[in-house]
Amino acid sequence: MEFIKANDIITLSNLGVDSEQLLFSENSISERVTITKVTVQPNAVQSRHAHLSSEQIWVALEGHALLLLANNETKSFDVGDVVRFADGDVHGLENKSADIFVYLSVTSPPINFRNAYKSEKP
Repeated sequence: MEFIKANDIITLSNLGVDSEQLLFSENSISERVTITKVTVQPNAVQSRHAHLSSEQIWVALEGHALLLLANNETKSFDVGDVVRFADGDVHGLENKSADIFVYLSVTSPPINFRNAYKSEKP
């Protein structure tokens, strides 16, 4: 069994986006998954990107946002929705609402997202 204490969870941040690294290579020995809780402020954007060797599953926990997909397509993403991105799928997120948007991200195989963020909060 592995138990991760709250004080072992760091938050990586970009403008308007906080990414709590619930389970990742720096607080877990898991070689199969990264779990991240992401909070996106109103009007914040996670730009389109792709993970060539990992799939991601996102579960919308709070609010409403737009998925940013390949070919400039978008799709509504609301509380309770679940989306899976296969290896190489283009994806991003935009919160156009006046409320925060929160989702849980599960990535396999795991990725250390530290390089994708500009700052860290303890």
